[in-house]
Amino acid sequence: MLAKRIIPCLDVQHGRVVKNVRFFEDHRDAGDPLVLAQRYEAQQADELVFYDITATHEGRHLMLDVAARVAEQVMMPLTVGGGVTSLADFRRLLLAGADKISLNSAAVRGPELVRQASDHHGAQCVMLSIDAKRRPDHQSGGEGWNVFVGGGRTDTGLDLLRWAEEGQRLGAGELCLNIMDADGTRAGFDLAATRAVAQAVDIPVIASGGAGKLSDFGDVLRGGSDGGQADAALAASVFHFGELSVPQVKAYLHAQGIAVRPEWHDPARLEQIGTRG
Repeated sequence: MLAKRIIPCLDVQHGRVVKNVRFFEDHRDAGDPLVLAQRYEAQQADELVFYDITATHEGRHLMLDVAARVAEQVMMPLTVGGGVTSLADFRRLLLAGADKISLNSAAVRGPELVRQASDHHGAQCVMLSIDAKRRPDHQSGGEGWNVFVGGGRTDTGLDLLRWAEEGQRLGAGELCLNIMDADGTRAGFDLAATRAVAQAVDIPVIASGGAGKLSDFGDVLRGGSDGGQADAALAASVFHFGELSVPQVKAYLHAQGIAVRPEWHDPARLEQIGTRG
């Protein structure tokens, strides 16, 4: 069984980590990016994701200084996104120390950038990040999700599942799915949306938005018809503000029979970390 990944996410605005609810509500400062990155390295997070959450909306360029500063101090893989519009941007961020580059708005506006980046740098470097929001689907009598860009400000009208399938076809190595309705609410991941995307594509799917308790991670990473079927879970506020730690989440998942990295087999360590939540 492939191990599931736990990925803290740092939303960066003007050099500080911030966290909002549903993208625009309840703005909170969470600290310095480097300090948080070092904390998550010590906690043995599998990866770290940085998003410059207003770069595209404000027309700013890349946060190369933040990427370089963090890459010098931590060894875990880094994904950086926000304001990426060209292959030259990919090169600059990779040279600054990023391992993967996240594309969102630029991919929707120019899908061939996904193909070009995959061809030039390899699919493993290309993460397609998708911000989506639930919509009433009157034609099917059920519900679906639309893709948003510009930091969640613009509804593209694109259907989530069709865009996920297109992203795979273009050469993205993995998808990061952020459901805006759940973002920052701590009410749990959107299992239906995550499961639908995981079933629609063959590349890894990272679930994002809504983590609030330990069981939320188990639910979204679990297989089967009632699980989210995700390959990784990304979270922000529950880690930044100390409600949960990465070791707690991994210990809980191990106890639930879900494979994680590294192996959490030491009973004394599990007892020390605790599995409450």
